[in-house]
Amino acid sequence: MNENLSLGRIAGIHVGLNWSLLVIAGLIAWSLATSILPPAAPGQTAGAYWTAGVVASFVYLASLLAHELAHSVVAMRRGVRVEGITLWLFGGVSRLGSDSASPGVQALITVVGPVTSLLFGAVFLVAAAAAGGGANPGLLAAALSWLGYINIILGVFNLLPAFPLDGGRILQSLIWLRTGDRLRATRIAARIGMVFAFLLIAYGLVTFLVAGSLIGGVWSVFLGWFLLSAARAEETGGLIRQALSGIRVAEVMTPNPVQAPDDINVEEALHSYVLASRHSTFPTHDASGRLSGLLTMAALKNVAPDARATTLVKGVICPLDRVSTARPADPVTNLLGLSEGCSEGRTLVIDSGRLVGIVSPSDISRLLQTSLSGRTHAPTQGAGARSV
Repeated sequence: MNENLSLGRIAGIHVGLNWSLLVIAGLIAWSLATSILPPAAPGQTAGAYWTAGVVASFVYLASLLAHELAHSVVAMRRGVRVEGITLWLFGGVSRLGSDSASPGVQALITVVGPVTSLLFGAVFLVAAAAAGGGANPGLLAAALSWLGYINIILGVFNLLPAFPLDGGRILQSLIWLRTGDRLRATRIAARIGMVFAFLLIAYGLVTFLVAGSLIGGVWSVFLGWFLLSAARAEETGGLIRQALSGIRVAEVMTPNPVQAPDDINVEEALHSYVLASRHSTFPTHDASGRLSGLLTMAALKNVAPDARATTLVKGVICPLDRVSTARPADPVTNLLGLSEGCSEGRTLVIDSGRLVGIVSPSDISRLLQTSLSGRTHAPTQGAGARSV
C-alpha cells in the first residue's frame, strides 16, 4: 500500500499514511459523534460530541501506529531491516526489508503488535474508570471506554490464525518451527487464512441478507475479500521467494549507474541526462559528492515547462531516506514486496558507503521469469541497464 503523505520518522523509522486512513478517521469520528457517544453520555451538545469523536478517532489512529511501531522496533533490534510503516484503510503495514532469521524471531516480532493493542486497551479502560466510568459515565469516560474496547478488539482480532493477520503469522512461525520448512509453513498458514476469509465473507452476506445490516454486512465482505487477496498474495510470494533463493543483489543490479548532481536545474537535467542517455532514473549527489537521493521521470514530469529553468533538481528528487537501499551480498528476496513510493520501486545498492548499482522492478520481474523458466538465473547487466 503506497503512502500519500509522509509523517516523518519515529524511533528512526519512516512513517507515512495512505489517503484511505483519513476516510476511516472521518467515519470513526462521525460514528462516535452521532451513534456511540450520545447514548453512552447523554445531555451533551452536538459540538461536544463531535469534538470528543474527532479527538478519540485520532487517538485510535495513534494506537494503530503504536501497534506497528512495536513490530518495527522489535524487528530492528533483532537485525531485521525496516523500510517503514504505512497507515491505511485496514490499519497499518510494517514494511520489513529482510526476512527474520528464525521462527522464534518472527513470532516475537509478530506477537508484540497485538500485545501492545491489548495493553493500550487495558490502560484506556482503567483511565475510563478513573474518569468516572460506570452506569452514567461522562463524555471523557465514554470516549476512553470506547478506546479501551476498540483496542482490545483490535488485539484479539489480530490474533486470529488468519494469515496474514498477526495470528496467522504466529501460526506460520509454529509450523515453520515444527517442520523446518518456511515455504511449507507459509503455504499452510495462507490456506488457513483463505478459509477464515471465506467464512468472513459468508458471515457478511448472511448479515446483509438475513439481518438487513447493510454497513456491517458490506464491511465484513470487504474485509474478508482483503484477507483472501492477502493470503493468496502471501502464498504466491512464498513460491517466488523459493524461486529466487540463493540469488544475490549483485547478480541482478545495474552496476555503476550514471549519477546526476542535485544542484543543476530541471531543464539541464532533462537535456544533459535524460535525453542524452537510455536511462530514466538517476541517483543524485550533492556538491560534495555525497549521495542525496533519486531523480525519477515522474518527478521531472511534475515540473511545469516554464518552471524547469528555475527549479533545482534537489527540490524534486526522492530523498535518500525514502529510497530503499541494499548491499551487493544481500539476498535479492529482500527486495520483494517493497512499496514503490517516490522511488518508483528502485533500490540503490551501496557497498562500504559507495553507490555501486541500482535495481528496478523490471530487473526483478525479468530475474523471476528466467528463474521460473529454468534459464540462467541472472540477467545480463546490459539488459538490467535498460530498465533503470
